[in-house]
Amino acid sequence: MVGTTTTDVPPTMGVKIFSAGAAACLADVITFPLDTAKVRQQIQGEFPTTSGIRYKGVLGTITTLAKTEGPLKLYSGLPAGLQRQISFASLRIGLYDTVQEFFTSGEETPSLGSKISAGLTTGGVAVFIGQPTEVVKVRLQAQSHLHGLKPRYTGTYNAYRIIATTESLTSLWKGTTPNLLRNIIINCTELVTYDLMKGALVRNEILADDVPCHLLSALIAGFCTTLLSSPVDVVKTRFINSPPGQYTSVPNCAMTMFTKEGPTAFFKGFVPSFLRLGSWNVIMFVCFEKLKRELMRSRQTADCAT
Repeated sequence: MVGTTTTDVPPTMGVKIFSAGAAACLADVITFPLDTAKVRQQIQGEFPTTSGIRYKGVLGTITTLAKTEGPLKLYSGLPAGLQRQISFASLRIGLYDTVQEFFTSGEETPSLGSKISAGLTTGGVAVFIGQPTEVVKVRLQAQSHLHGLKPRYTGTYNAYRIIATTESLTSLWKGTTPNLLRNIIINCTELVTYDLMKGALVRNEILADDVPCHLLSALIAGFCTTLLSSPVDVVKTRFINSPPGQYTSVPNCAMTMFTKEGPTAFFKGFVPSFLRLGSWNVIMFVCFEKLKRELMRSRQTADCAT
């Protein structure tokens, strides 16, 4: 996939992991307001609101948040988001090629099955490592001072401490099941679709293996991923953000949503989710490909100099 570059020497696993983490962090910084807007739309309707504020549309949600809670609220939870990308995206994306080679078992051309298996493996491992950062990020994005309640957390590390001490250490892994399912769907759909699209475009000589090809492949992967992962993503956000005892289980959370708000509740925040995931994919994959190549060129230049 994403492992082939124009340099003579393919990128090492370390270069892939570093490039994936750095590219993901950059993409997160740029697209984080869209992620916050998605979270706010996903939890809308969960509680009766006394503030009279309703979020409508992507731009409307961002504008309303900036006006009522301040522009910085759009970046609430960003430190946890960056921690998440360093611990999560660097592994699920950076290890994808290496794990895919393991499942290929000497075959010259990786099969669809080996691509999916690699996506399942790296996505699953990354979720267990990065889940605490996801819990803190979502809680900080969701909390508001507009409902007459004192915010639960004053910052990222305060959130880690309070969750661990008042709820239990295992609460930092709350919502692991829906998040695992969501990220397996995202990892397989995102990486496999990008891989297949990029390969088809290059193989059929529609586009060269460069920025336009990476951009188009990433955008298509982003749409497919958002469509398939939206229902699980909404349930994940609701369950992670819920106080202890609100939902007895993940299926109970999903059933409560369905009975109270209908099937459309599972697609709340779809537009900001696609805009965020689509733009995140474009920025991440384009930067990922470029960074890998530049690092390998620098490494080759250093080796030649010595």
